Formats: sequence, structure tokens, C-alpha cells
Amino acid sequence: MVEIEYKKARVKLGATDLVYEPAEDSFLLADAALGVAKPGIRVLEVGTGSGFVSAVLKANIPGVRVLATEINPHAALCAKANGVEVIRTDLFRGIKSGATGSLFDLILFNPPYLPTSGEEKLPGWLNYAFDGGESGRETLDRFLDQVRAYLRQEGEILVLISSITGFEAVRKKMEGLGFEVDIVGRTKVSFEELMVVRGKSR
Repeated sequence: MVEIEYKKARVKLGATDLVYEPAEDSFLLADAALGVAKPGIRVLEVGTGSGFVSAVLKANIPGVRVLATEINPHAALCAKANGVEVIRTDLFRGIKSGATGSLFDLILFNPPYLPTSGEEKLPGWLNYAFDGGESGRETLDRFLDQVRAYLRQEGEILVLISSITGFEAVRKKMEGLGFEVDIVGRTKVSFEELMVVRGKSR
């Protein structure tokens, strides 16, 4: 079994044809989350995959309380094996909005962001890690439309996007939903630039 060690965390990976293997986007989001997270806060990671980012937070931020969601059953099992409390569901569906314990200080999401036509879809569960729909923003847009119902009044969100996704379109939507927007991490990877976009409630 493959293991990744990163900033005090040790993450075991399942079959990489079933579970997304942490890559530059995962490392960038983990680093950004470490820069924002404070001891004792409540964190929700949507679409946790192997549990890599959540595991890094738990290993480095004292008293942090992390919950994750994941649609891929193989990835959810992998995250659980890495010590992450995970609900197998689509985005927020398995969390009751407005319920006690359903509000978070920080919500993280590394969405599928590749523009994907019907012919480009991958077979099986791994497609959920890549398929951003025709625009590359379909899953991210669904996330943004729902996220405020799960965020504390002074909470923050961190979402990973690619230059392929289109930062201006994402910024405009987030500002329209009442977020102050800035970029808290970026890195160049071959033909694209990856960015972590922060939304602060205002």
C-alpha cells in the first residue's frame, strides 16, 4: 500500500484507479488550510478523497475538529482508514443545515475542475474527482450555492480552482453570494495555474 508523509501526517492510499491520489492541488490546499486554521476550530472538508487535507490539518492544528464528506465509497473508506470522520454523501446532502453542530468555522473544497464533455467522462467513481461539467465549474457552483447554510457568521471557505476554471467567474459568483474574496495560495503546474481562493463572510 502506498503511503504519503506530509507535514506530520501519514496518509495511506487505496487503489489509485478508484481513489484520487494527492497531487499538487492537494498539497496547495493543505498548505493554505494550515495558514488559515486556528486551534480548536470546526472544519468541514467537502469531497475529502483519501482524507489527505483533513489528515494534515488534524496532525498539525491542536484541537481542530474535522468532519468530511465524500461521494466515492472507495475514497470514503480510505479517508476513514486515515482517521478522518467522513459521511458518504454528495456535497452537503448528508448534513442537516441549521442543526446544532452543522455550522463550521472553515469549509474546504477541492472540486473537480476540468471542463468535461459527455464523451470525456471517465467510467466509474474516479470521474467525480475530475469532471467539472462543460464549464469546469458545475460542482463548484453547486457548492457555493449551498455553503452559507453551513458556515458560521464569521466563517471562511477555501476552494481550489485552476486557471482553466476561470478566476473572474468564480470571484464574481462568490462576491454575489456575500463573500470577500482573495487568493491565499497559487502554484504553476505545466499548462495551468492552481489557486486557493478564500471567501470571508461579510
